[in-house]
Amino acid sequence: MRKIKADEITKIVKNLCMETNYYLPEDILDHLKKGLKKETSPLGKKTIEIMLKNAEIAAREKIPLCQDTGIVVVFVEVGQEVVIVNGDLEKAINEGVRQGYIEGYLRKSVVSDPLFERKNTNNNTPPVIYTRIVSGNRLKITLLPKGAGSENMSKIAMLKPSDGIKGVKEFIIQTVKEAGPNPCPPVIVGVGIGGSFEKCAFLAKKALLRKIGEHNTDGRYARLERELIKEINNLGIGPQGFGGKITALAVNIEYFPCHIASLPVAVNLQCWVSRHKQIEI
Repeated sequence: MRKIKADEITKIVKNLCMETNYYLPEDILDHLKKGLKKETSPLGKKTIEIMLKNAEIAAREKIPLCQDTGIVVVFVEVGQEVVIVNGDLEKAINEGVRQGYIEGYLRKSVVSDPLFERKNTNNNTPPVIYTRIVSGNRLKITLLPKGAGSENMSKIAMLKPSDGIKGVKEFIIQTVKEAGPNPCPPVIVGVGIGGSFEKCAFLAKKALLRKIGEHNTDGRYARLERELIKEINNLGIGPQGFGGKITALAVNIEYFPCHIASLPVAVNLQCWVSRHKQIEI
């Protein structure tokens, strides 16, 4: 068995909270630059130029890329040969978020009660944690601060199997169309298909972690991703909704087996500030 100290996890999570909010991933930067070359709208081009400048300043000054520093979503893969010592996993992650958002001067955006008493927790805890037990003796932590502007535009639908590919495509495209400028495009469109009501939503969130330009390993879903991004970019929404060709940087689909009577589909939209990073120990 391999022992990992809880305070080591806390330190990693703290640093991830700050780093993800300061530095835009290279694949996002690369595709924004490619989008700048492809964009035909003068206002759209200017908007992407401002986004790139924003990312440059944030990295140089170590300040948030966006004023909405999000609710923290953490994906953890725990090797079955790993033992957490001197504390427990969930408390260690919570403490890392607390330290990261306080020490990093990041906006605290979490309320303790969603309905009756929307009181700020003042440290951005608790995060949303997804834990998976895997083989081996490694611990993998992926952290994603998720802003509300894009999250609020996300949708889920329990389609009928008879709706088929056509129905799935129509739902995804309509979701992006109705969202318009609200999720701060160009967006990453995370799509979950199959599983159950809650599983497809999880898959849509997980799809946002895939690098831009990497398609689903199943050729059928990869083709669907390519078809969807072409149709979405033909909507004319453009960067920040000012019109143009670059409405989305990617469409990433994850799928899972489902019941014979179901066809669950979820769309989780992510703004151009697609912040996430992974550490393995």
